[in-house]
Amino acid sequence: MESVKKILQDKPLGSIQWFVLNQSWLGKTYSEMAEESGYGNNYIKEIGSELWQDLSVALGRRVTKKNLHLALKKHLQSEISVQENFLEQKFDEESSSEIVSPDLFSASNIEFPSGPVALGSPLYINRPPLEELVCQELLHPGALIRIKAPRKMGKSSLLNRMIAYAKEQDYQIVYLDFQEADQDVFACLDKFLRWFSVNVSRQLNLLPCLDDFWDTEMGSKVSCKIYFEAYLLQYIEQSPVVLALNEVHRIFEHPNIAQDFLPMLRFWHEQAKQDPIWQKLRMVVVHTTDIYIPLKLNQSPFNVGITITLPPFTLKQLQNLALCYGLDCAADSEGVKRLAPLHAMVGGHPYLLNLAFYHLCQGEMTLEVLLETASIPVGIYGQHLRELLTLLQKEPELMSAMQQVIATDEKVELDAIAAYKLESMGLVQLNGNQASAMCKLYRLYFSQQFGK
Repeated sequence: MESVKKILQDKPLGSIQWFVLNQSWLGKTYSEMAEESGYGNNYIKEIGSELWQDLSVALGRRVTKKNLHLALKKHLQSEISVQENFLEQKFDEESSSEIVSPDLFSASNIEFPSGPVALGSPLYINRPPLEELVCQELLHPGALIRIKAPRKMGKSSLLNRMIAYAKEQDYQIVYLDFQEADQDVFACLDKFLRWFSVNVSRQLNLLPCLDDFWDTEMGSKVSCKIYFEAYLLQYIEQSPVVLALNEVHRIFEHPNIAQDFLPMLRFWHEQAKQDPIWQKLRMVVVHTTDIYIPLKLNQSPFNVGITITLPPFTLKQLQNLALCYGLDCAADSEGVKRLAPLHAMVGGHPYLLNLAFYHLCQGEMTLEVLLETASIPVGIYGQHLRELLTLLQKEPELMSAMQQVIATDEKVELDAIAAYKLESMGLVQLNGNQASAMCKLYRLYFSQQFGK
């Protein structure tokens, strides 16, 4: 995607335009795009028409949906020829991030799946209309957006794209990952809110001056509010601030913090409805599971704003990902049928699918061998499965809860905290406190382990 961004650097694309571009590259019709995205067929055609016109102007040659591959390949080839005398080595290192096509994406330059999908990577699969929905919500004054999904489902990848979109709007960004906080930060609410306020100050390039606003008699929450209201939000420029809070579930483990901090976020969001100063602040809260400490309904920040739960990949999204890895066997309906058992094995889990396609595109094994060995220690998922088993072994109550889930094909009623923790690990799917194994892979592996 980086090459297209450079071509259209004066006219940055919105999420729906990126969707049309990606799907066109994969050979999808406008009707198929409309069906998958939920938008009208005429609207998708209009977006496509504008996109081809913009690319035609930028490249100086006629670009259509049919000749898109050829036009971009010619552009890339011309760029290479200009730079090859003095940037050949550098281009070789960076070409994988420049190219948007499965045709140009070779197995040798695909990185092993690890961490968030890089911006501009062709391996990022949109889950319409989520991307467009969250980016549009960021434009609303005082927005509060919650993104929830188990581990390795793509939360950070989506958050990074939201942040990139906010930067395109010239918004200021504050990013806090609560996994980075030392344990003693959670000793008490006052210490936590001071740590929180100092970090926000420094990311806004403002000198922390908490003592000028902190008043023990008023309490930590009020002091923090005044600090934001009378200092941070006053001294920044008029452009909005996106406060991105990642791994918020860590706070759930500290009820003395959560029962005050989470309602405070809700209050700030509601302040924006009547106070222009708070309209500058747009909050994004990312976590792996629902809150498992009791909060009053009018205190929870999670029944206001917009909630996004990242779903597993559909079979069609699995097909798109396979094509991005250059697996031509997925190009037709028969290929999709052949990949359906993989979808069933991992439940559409994005990380597990990326791991499978990485090994398949390297030519290391066939799909049949991959599926046969998926749940055994020497299979491609061996390390991932051992990590999950180790986490369970550290907490006997979670091990016991998972044994209950694996012992039957029916849903099992679990203790609320155990259920939520297993959900955050991605091991179970919940309906209330009733749990079932997330996918066939986990059921097979843990059945083998618990049977020993």
